[in-house]
Amino acid sequence: MEYTKINGHDFYNMVVNASNRLLEQSDFVNALNVFPVPDGDTGTNMSMTFKAAVKEIENINTDSIGEVSKKLAKGALMGARGNSGVILSQILRGISKGLEGKKEVDVIEFAIGFLEGSKSAYKAVMRPTEGTILSVIRAAADAAIASEAKDIVSFMEEVTIKSKDMLDRTPEMLPALKKAKVVDSGGMGLYIILKGMHEALKEEIKAEIKDIKIGIPGNTLAQATEDIEIKFGYCTEFIILGDAKRAKKFQNEIESLGDSMIVVGYDDVIKVHIHTNDPGLVLSKAVAIGELSKIKIDNMREEHREILMNAKDKELNNDNIEENNLQNEDEILDDEKKKYGFITVAMGDGISSIFKDLGIDYVIEGGQTMNPSTQDILDAVNKINAEHIFIMPNNKNIIMAANQAAEISDKDIRVVPTTTIPQGIACATMFNFDSEPEDNFNNLKNTIEEVKTGSVTYAVRDTEIDGIDIKEGNMLGLVEGKIKEVGEDKKTVANKVLDDMIDDECELITVYYGEEVTDEEASGFQLELQGKYEELDIQFYKGNQPLYYFLMSVE
Repeated sequence: MEYTKINGHDFYNMVVNASNRLLEQSDFVNALNVFPVPDGDTGTNMSMTFKAAVKEIENINTDSIGEVSKKLAKGALMGARGNSGVILSQILRGISKGLEGKKEVDVIEFAIGFLEGSKSAYKAVMRPTEGTILSVIRAAADAAIASEAKDIVSFMEEVTIKSKDMLDRTPEMLPALKKAKVVDSGGMGLYIILKGMHEALKEEIKAEIKDIKIGIPGNTLAQATEDIEIKFGYCTEFIILGDAKRAKKFQNEIESLGDSMIVVGYDDVIKVHIHTNDPGLVLSKAVAIGELSKIKIDNMREEHREILMNAKDKELNNDNIEENNLQNEDEILDDEKKKYGFITVAMGDGISSIFKDLGIDYVIEGGQTMNPSTQDILDAVNKINAEHIFIMPNNKNIIMAANQAAEISDKDIRVVPTTTIPQGIACATMFNFDSEPEDNFNNLKNTIEEVKTGSVTYAVRDTEIDGIDIKEGNMLGLVEGKIKEVGEDKKTVANKVLDDMIDDECELITVYYGEEVTDEEASGFQLELQGKYEELDIQFYKGNQPLYYFLMSVE
């Protein structure tokens, strides 16, 4: 069927189908993380952002594409998570601007929506970087404006093809992507969305919103509701070491064998992800192209059954926690108005307790793998009765959502750009209640510069970063987010990280140990450091944070 115009109903089916496709493939997008640390969350952030957007239009009763896109953009704005989610929300905001006031649109009018989406995305980023989702939306917009198609199905096909071409070029634009042999994860997420929109129109899909909960990145299968039907039972992922030019032909060969398929080729590598009932047949076709590597096959039906059992066990406990949280929120609202209020983001009950002891009003549970949404941050803002509110995100991937919340709110909010937990704790410690808001804000930004942060986690895959050979399971030592040390023992790597950070001006070492480190291990490590750095003050705290064995700072 040809579509010379589309209305709100058509657009609804397009974006809902796109949301479902992105949700299905969020783990694949997460796996494109450049760094091999266990917190790649682009797929999760984009999927949860887009899911919030389509939930906003779930019960909409209009055929106006302008009204549907407006509601969609609002849902994305409030549900935006992480930098990729914020940029996606701005893309949808721009598209909405282009479609404003229209009941239906033709190719030319729809193209203007894409152009506005690209402009809005670039404006949202202070220093735009090419080779990212920004390049992909720009390519989509350029293709849209240049298109001479009369049929919107053909138009969307052109837009999708050009987006894929740009996505495949991202490793040439960003050296880090080329070294890791991956394409940009945010760009991949956007390509999946565009492909899902095209698919819905081409195949006349009457889309329904899938109620599948997104799992923590790194899990093989997202949590699901009991009524989910798993048509293809084996999540199959692998790499073909062969000519990337054969990727498209191979994609066509296996297309009938499953769904949720992504085949991406670059240089001499083809990355493959597919849900299928016959992994062996897929692999037999792949081996004809080249040597296979990183083969991973998971039984999704079996894992789904385990998830359902665990969900039932946790349901009652979660209800009790939610009730307690609501009681705490009411108490905050009843407080007398004060001059200053504080919000921060943290994971680990030990770290949360430290922040609360330092006078933080509201600790949002989140951080790596669990970036809070704009709405989550706004909810926290609304629970604090203060003239001036300071937000410390403690993660570079949360700062944009915090800034977006500050722009939407009518309260006086300042986002202190903390990117690590130690920076946030230092700011909470150094806050001067007798100073004016702007003076405090400037002083806290200076405080951030004085805190050096290191951490120890583990590698989730083999790779090479800056000439360092990394194997899956290695301990990784990071300084200011960059991998500096690799080893087999977490304590040895932690020692080397501290050696990298400490200089003659340092006076204090602070270590927060994670949920995988015992109290005995921490005590032994503290004694070792006290003997090694006799002239320095050394403090240890039980942070109970996941993923990171040690978070460390030197001041």
